[in-house]
Amino acid sequence: MIKIYGIKNCDTMKKAFAWCDSNGISYEFHDYKKQGVPRERLVHWCRTLGWQALMNTKGPTWRKLTPEQQAITTQGQAVALMMEHSSVIRRPVVENDGGQILTGFDPTVFDSFVR
Repeated sequence: MIKIYGIKNCDTMKKAFAWCDSNGISYEFHDYKKQGVPRERLVHWCRTLGWQALMNTKGPTWRKLTPEQQAITTQGQAVALMMEHSSVIRRPVVENDGGQILTGFDPTVFDSFVR
């Protein structure tokens, strides 16, 4: 089983859910809008993927941030911003049974990651 982190109404999330459902992949969903993301989890993701890979800089939440908020240069600043504005975390973030982490949805990469 995989664990998928994200926001339920996000179009990319819907694609990931549909792909899992059509391919018989069972998953647990963690909605970071409703449940938040523990700081330790964000730090782990940042250490594994790099904080830049986790930042959704194309979404409306990012565009609404001030230039000062967008001027992130450290992992600590990125984690603080992601804790305050969970929609700036790229979606989905997926963890598999092997402890590996993937962010974003590409059907080909997703297939090799979850199987």
